[in-house]
Amino acid sequence: MRALRLGRGLAERIWLVAAAVIAWQVVTSTVEETYFPPPTKIVDALHELWFSGPASKLFLTDKAVDDFSSSLTHLFIGWAAAGAAGVVLGTAIGRSRVARDLLDPVLQFLRAVPPPTLLPFFIVVFQIGATMQIVTIAFGVVWPVLLNTSDGVRTVDPLQLETAKVFGVSRFRRLLVVILPAAAPKIFAGLRVALSFALILMVISEIVGSTSGIGAELLNAQRTFEMPAMWAGIVMLGVLGLLFNGLFMLLEQRLLSWHAGARRLTS
Repeated sequence: MRALRLGRGLAERIWLVAAAVIAWQVVTSTVEETYFPPPTKIVDALHELWFSGPASKLFLTDKAVDDFSSSLTHLFIGWAAAGAAGVVLGTAIGRSRVARDLLDPVLQFLRAVPPPTLLPFFIVVFQIGATMQIVTIAFGVVWPVLLNTSDGVRTVDPLQLETAKVFGVSRFRRLLVVILPAAAPKIFAGLRVALSFALILMVISEIVGSTSGIGAELLNAQRTFEMPAMWAGIVMLGVLGLLFNGLFMLLEQRLLSWHAGARRLTS
């Protein structure tokens, strides 16, 4: 019975995607437009580029190992650095009215600057390479984490803080056991949004300043008019985004399951 429900849920989720792929295949095969190859050719390009390796390497080619390791390493280092900085700064700003009033104009200004416009500056300062790519990703994705954390810690129920204070809980311990857990849903929401932005900025930084990675492969395919390979890179990025979002949601549900239970008890 459970398997039946899971199968039905899966069918309800993917039927539109399947229909779109079939329509794409039929239309592109009929029209034969160079710039819009059918899905079958895109899958062949995906297989040839990244998934035609030996079984001992999980069918990954040497190029896949180089591209994925380069791209994902920069993505996760930049995202993790931005997450840590965003939580620390957001907590400090959210718990201090003086800091909030003082820094809010500056933060709003910096948040409004599109990260790609700073790429020339980052290239001059950090040179083309891994550091430039990581800094680009970190600068672009720190804002949803910082602002969500600040809002989350600022809106903690005052009754919880007063209760902890009455019981003699120190300020640092109140931060760890009351404030951050109460703000956790908003912090995780900011981290999830930041992960999506990190994938976008990873591609942009590789297109501008890298010879390896998924973004660089996409640009090379476009320059050589290898349209199936270019679309293979686009599809690969979409699959990675879907996979990251799904895994993060599962992690979030597991880590914050206690929070959902607590809300049901208090409602």
